[in-house]
Amino acid sequence: MTQVNRFHQGILVFSTLLGSWIGMQALHESGHMFGAWLTGGRVTKVVLNPLTFSRTDLNENPRPLVVAWAGPVVGVLAPLLIWRIAASTRLPGAFVLRFFAGFCLLANGLYLGIGTYNGVGDCNELLRYGSASWQLWLFGLATVPAGIWLWHRQGPNFGFGAAAKGIVRHDVTYLTATACVVLVVLGFVVGGN
Repeated sequence: MTQVNRFHQGILVFSTLLGSWIGMQALHESGHMFGAWLTGGRVTKVVLNPLTFSRTDLNENPRPLVVAWAGPVVGVLAPLLIWRIAASTRLPGAFVLRFFAGFCLLANGLYLGIGTYNGVGDCNELLRYGSASWQLWLFGLATVPAGIWLWHRQGPNFGFGAAAKGIVRHDVTYLTATACVVLVVLGFVVGGN
C-alpha cells in the first residue's frame, strides 16, 4: 500500500513541477504576445520547447517596454486568477493551481529581480528601454514572498508530512499528469529553437 501511495505521490510531484515550469513559460510568453498585439507589434515566432528557455520573437515592436513588461505581469496575474477561480469553485485539484501560481510568482520575480545583475532576456530589454533597476527589484520583492506564501502549508496536499504518509488524490494525480503531458506536447509543437 505504501509503495502505491509513493508512486502516485511521485507522479503528482513530478508532473506538478514539470507542468509548472512549462506552464509558467507559456503564460509569460502569452503576456509578451498580448502586449505586442495591444501595441501593434507583430509576433514572428514563439518558442516553448521544454528543452530550452522560452522566447517570443517580434518583427515589429513599436512599444518594446510595454511588450517586455507584459510577459512577467501576465505571467503572475494569469495563474493567480486561474487559481482563485478554481479555489472559489472548490475544484478538488485547486491546490495544484495554487502551487502553480506560487511557482509563477517566484519564477518571474526572481527572473526580474536577479536578472538586473547580468542583463539577461527581458531584464536587458526592460533596462534598455527605460525601466530602472529598482523597478525590477520591486517587482521581485512583491512577487517572491507572495509565491512563498502560496506554497505555505501545501505539503500535505502533495503527500508530505507525518499525517499524509504519501497519500494523494489519484484523480488529481492523473489529471495533473495529463495536463503536464499536454503542456510538453504543446511545447514541442509551438516552436523549436
